[in-house]
Amino acid sequence: MMQSALRFYDRADAGRRLAEAIGARNDAPVVLGLPRGGVPVAFELARCLHAPLDILLVRKIGAPGYPEYAIGAVVDGKNPQRVMNEDVLAYCGASLDYFEKEAARQLEEIERRRKVYLGDRPPTDLANRSVILVDDGIATGASVKAGLKALRQAGAAHITLAVPVAPRMVIEELRAQVDEVFCLSAPEDLQAVSLHYDDFNQTSDGEVTELLARTAYGDLPKD
Repeated sequence: MMQSALRFYDRADAGRRLAEAIGARNDAPVVLGLPRGGVPVAFELARCLHAPLDILLVRKIGAPGYPEYAIGAVVDGKNPQRVMNEDVLAYCGASLDYFEKEAARQLEEIERRRKVYLGDRPPTDLANRSVILVDDGIATGASVKAGLKALRQAGAAHITLAVPVAPRMVIEELRAQVDEVFCLSAPEDLQAVSLHYDDFNQTSDGEVTELLARTAYGDLPKD
């Protein structure tokens, strides 16, 4: 059950509490963390559920001259996905050629980051798999929405969204895009995700790499 206000000690604590809420699964899920902050949460969740862990990298495609105004996104995976917001694309006058060039550039950055985090380990094939997408919290939901759409395009059979905290309105909107939602705290007015944690220090690339190194490809996270 969602609560309007709930605090977590740190991201690991949030992951363990999500695992308690989700309970035992019999559909052999793959847990995907959104770097960087979602990975410590996802690691604890995967460890508690005895599930394999991977990451899902999402890169926003900005409008021409307004990089913070998203016209779409690219999401990594065995078959990288492009997610286009056609209405916004038309509104800002961006061409398909611009979109494709920016998508290619962002995919290069995704590949660079994946190599930093995972070396040559290939992305998990998500076709016909049960997937749990995890972040440390949601503000606007833009990256999560792109990730969820890409997971559908990748052929995931069952998608669960698991987050410690998110605005109630955003969670209700995301319910239509997934099979299950687990959100432990959903205030009406979320001022900042960080306010729901005692320790919300920035997750470093080194921490992400170290956590992912504790699970070999296809294996379970190690204590």
